[in-house]
Amino acid sequence: MRAVVQRVTEARVTVAGESVGAIEGPGLCVLVGVTHDDTPAKAAQLARKLWSLRIFDGGEPGGEKSCSDLGAPLLVISQFTLYGDARKGRRPTWNAAAPGPVAEPLVDEVVTQLRALGAKVETGRFGADMQVSLVNDGPFTVVVEI
Repeated sequence: MRAVVQRVTEARVTVAGESVGAIEGPGLCVLVGVTHDDTPAKAAQLARKLWSLRIFDGGEPGGEKSCSDLGAPLLVISQFTLYGDARKGRRPTWNAAAPGPVAEPLVDEVVTQLRALGAKVETGRFGADMQVSLVNDGPFTVVVEI
């Protein structure tokens, strides 16, 4: 699994003009991609990593905080394009991205595991044409690979 994690002050995802998920920060906007060999165990591992990742300012050097420390919300959005490959030619291939019937339950499992840890989680809509808006705090963006 691959996730692009952005520290935000706010984030929202809309589908056909309707807001389907939104958070007010500090929080994380997380784009999640699934590949063919991902499993529910990897989804649980990603959830634990996201919940405990120390990327919020704690007020002093070395005192960084995590979502779990702050009770910070997460907006989790599926994004198969994270496994796009544009090394050859001008058109990316999506061969490494898992198909929807494989990916959707694993993205849902990340959300389920986060909620089980106590997180407030909002989501996008799997497979929909989504518009994501956010205010990146920092800016701060990191890629997490499980």
